[in-house]
This record gives sequence, C-alpha cells and structure tokens, in this order.
Amino acid sequence: MTRMLASVANLAEARLAAACNVDIIDLKNPREGALGALPTRVVGEIFDDLKGATPVSATIGDLPMRPETIIPAVEAMAATGVDYVKLGFFPGGDWPAVLDGLRPMADGGVKLVAVLFADQPVELTWLAALANAGFAGAMLDTADKRQGSLTRQRDLRFLGSFVDTAHWHNLLCGLAGSLQIDDVVPLAALGPDYLGFRGALCGGKRTDELNMGAMQSILGALKGNDARQSPLG
Repeated sequence: MTRMLASVANLAEARLAAACNVDIIDLKNPREGALGALPTRVVGEIFDDLKGATPVSATIGDLPMRPETIIPAVEAMAATGVDYVKLGFFPGGDWPAVLDGLRPMADGGVKLVAVLFADQPVELTWLAALANAGFAGAMLDTADKRQGSLTRQRDLRFLGSFVDTAHWHNLLCGLAGSLQIDDVVPLAALGPDYLGFRGALCGGKRTDELNMGAMQSILGALKGNDARQSPLG
C-alpha cells in the first residue's frame, strides 16, 4: 500500500493534514527552497501539538554537503522529537564525510531520510551507501520546481528501478516532486512506500495555503488505487 506524505508549513496546516488522516506530515518551509526548513522551535511546537497521532518528518534546509554544516543541523532537528529527519543530497561537497558523520546518529536511533533529486545526476548505487550508513529511507524529489514534475524528469522505468533498489536495501522509499493527482495511479503501481505532495494540495502553487478539498482528493485517489489493486477490491 502506498501512503500519502503531505508537506505543511505551519501548525494550522499540520492540524488540517492530521484531520484528513494523511499518513505522514512533513514539516518544511516551501518559500525557502526545495527542502526549506522551519525553525526547530516551530517544529517542536507542531510535533508536541500532534501528540504522536501522525508520524512527522522535518527537513533541515537546502544546505551544502559539508559535515560541519549538516551534522549540527540534523542533531538540532532530531532533538525536536520528530520521527524522521530529511536531508537533501545536493551536488558538490563531501558526501562520504557527511555519511560517516551521520552514522553514529543513525546507530543511535535517529531515522534519517535522504532526498535525492531527479533533475540532477542520480546513481542507484548511492542507495547502497545510504543503507550502509544506517539511513531509514530515501526519497526521489525535484530540486527546481520550475522544471516540472518528477515524471517529466525521469521515466517510469527509472522510477521503478529506484523503488526496487531502495527496497532491496531495506530502505523506505518515497517519490515526490510537483506531483499531481494524475500521477497517483502510475506511480503507486511502482510500489513506493509513500508519495509526497505539496503544490497539488494548495491548488498548484506550493507557497499557497493547503486546501482540504485538494488533500481529500489526493487521499481518495490513493485509497481508490489500493482498492483496485487488492484481490478483494
């Protein structure tokens, strides 16, 4: 079953997503880039308000891949208590040093999710390195939202290989990147653990406020797809 991740920007949106029974609430600031971060104080307040009713992830921001930058940001976000800490693997920097520096946190129980970007070079072999570093999951997203959706950047064959390889390495797998309701059926058929949405939940512009009707439509599409795939459906 493919679940729904809804990205929210504040407490009111988080409460709305929880009321709609989304599967994962993802905290980010869409005005600050692909993985713009909310202040840790705000993240902690939202997490405490939800009282564990829904799993929560939070991003650390669009940060350069330097261990002296990434590791403190992950530590600070993990301290809020969120279930998953997401970090983007952007080009450049020192990826091996970042992975080495994060391994003790992963071993200590912090659930890390790596975000890779379909509109940049991606190698499926990177998933093995993430698994070896103790990551809990990997997501394929898009960095430049102006370039169109995930399915414009990569074909279904590649996306399916990404999902299968992530699962081979026992990683949770997510797909995101300007997804729309029409993407639900073809992408859910690939078997990701979750599909991530922001812009489609706001009527198309990711910096606008969430819309309950749009959120319910996406949820309905996912549930309808699950029913069609079930032998009892």
